[in-house]
Amino acid sequence: MATKSILKTIHIKNQKSALALVNALENANGKAKKRVSMTRSYSDASREEIKKMFGEHNDGI
Repeated sequence: MATKSILKTIHIKNQKSALALVNALENANGKAKKRVSMTRSYSDASREEIKKMFGEHNDGI
C-alpha cells in the first residue's frame, strides 16, 4: 500500500460513513499478508553504483 494512502486524512460526515469505515476495518482485521517469493535474482546497489546509473547530480535525494 502506498504511504499516501496510509497517511490520508479522512472526514466522516455521517453515521453511514462511520459504519462503512468500521466495517472495513473489522473486515481487514486479522487478514494475513501474502508471502512474496522472489522468482528472479536481485542485488542491492551501492551509492556509487546508483550515481553511475543516474549521474552525479543531487536533486534533493
